[in-house]
Amino acid sequence: MNAIVKNNFEFEGQKSHYVGKVRDVYNINDDYLVMVVSDRISAFDVVLPKGVPYKGQVLNQIAAKFLDATTDILPNWKIAVPDPMVTIGHRCEPYKVEMVIRGYLSGHAWREYKAGKRTLCGVTMPEGMVENQKFPEPIITPTTKADEGHDEDISKEDIIASGLVSREEYEQLEAYTRAIFQRGTEIAEKMGLILVDTKYEFGKKNGIIYLMDEIHTPDSSRYFYKDGYEERLAKGEKQKQLSKEFVREWLMENGFQGQEGQEVPEMTEEVVAGITERYIELYEQITGEKFIRAASDNVEARIENNVKEYLASL
Repeated sequence: MNAIVKNNFEFEGQKSHYVGKVRDVYNINDDYLVMVVSDRISAFDVVLPKGVPYKGQVLNQIAAKFLDATTDILPNWKIAVPDPMVTIGHRCEPYKVEMVIRGYLSGHAWREYKAGKRTLCGVTMPEGMVENQKFPEPIITPTTKADEGHDEDISKEDIIASGLVSREEYEQLEAYTRAIFQRGTEIAEKMGLILVDTKYEFGKKNGIIYLMDEIHTPDSSRYFYKDGYEERLAKGEKQKQLSKEFVREWLMENGFQGQEGQEVPEMTEEVVAGITERYIELYEQITGEKFIRAASDNVEARIENNVKEYLASL
């Protein structure tokens, strides 16, 4: 199977090419972005050595579906999806914070809680909670958006005091975050899933706030299966989940947490194929649609032709 881990296209009007952990972003005339969602996979802020076939297609198509499902809440950057692995959209000036929202005590929040902390990003977490328990109300725990290295937890007051975002705009971002999360929660529930936590990125164009990047994908979100959730919680068992957490767990079991001196365990063909199947499972579960694997014989040429054709029409 052909995993796309590198691309270096040249498009008409291209001003720059940014390579992120997973996405390659091409700036077209400072007006548009071409976002190629690669098959790279990252965990603990490290890009793993092998790509995962169809992962980029899964992420791109889930994000497009959820962007379309939230346009009544606020505008978003998406204009078109000319290829299964590509979104073309508005170039916005991004806010330098990521809005993380958590409905349940899981992942990073649980690790902090288990270590004895009861405040996360200035938000107090109730005493006496157990892993994967639902919060009385979803909590917003923002992070700084690092150009390199780790994103850092930050409180609302520190964001405002440091001038990263004004109070008025930050409170608007919070309101949007809660509304989008509520929409995602409702859609997930219809599919037999629980949207546990997720993150959103926002930007501005012509003075208007836009929702950017991906939303409600397995890379940016955690999902539990609703069926059996209460029973597993009562027994203190792990929840059955659809998210990238299973990749982190596999890495931790094999002695890797992204720390200096640690080596990524071998990603055998079986491991990679297993990750592909989990991503496809999530796509089908969250969208309720059968995943159609795009032709994979010459993906680079397909992407290049589809993007160039669409850009010519703008």
